[in-house]
Amino acid sequence: MKTLGNIIWVIFGGLEIAIEYFLAGLALMITIIGIPFGLQSMKLGILALWPFGSKIRRKEPQPGCLNLFMNVLWFFIGGIWIWITHLLFGILFCITIIGIPFGKMHFRLAKLALSPFGKEIV
Repeated sequence: MKTLGNIIWVIFGGLEIAIEYFLAGLALMITIIGIPFGLQSMKLGILALWPFGSKIRRKEPQPGCLNLFMNVLWFFIGGIWIWITHLLFGILFCITIIGIPFGKMHFRLAKLALSPFGKEIV
């Protein structure tokens, strides 16, 4: 069932979202300062490409507050806009009964888009 959901997801917009994440990640990696943000964009792209069956979990906490600082920068640089996009797509998909699983997946992606640092995809 997960494979079928992923195939339908890719056909109806998942591939376009993943390509956008990958292109944004490559653009961010042009500068040395943007590499951590590009890596997080790639992480979001991987999840956007094949989301059903994958899980998001917190990494082991590391000393210091680098993850918090990077999440705050991410939020103001582009995380809020990604979050709004996924939120709107989630609401749009949840209007129909058939689209509810895909709407839930957009809500899950929205949650990760707000603070991707310190989390991993399993």
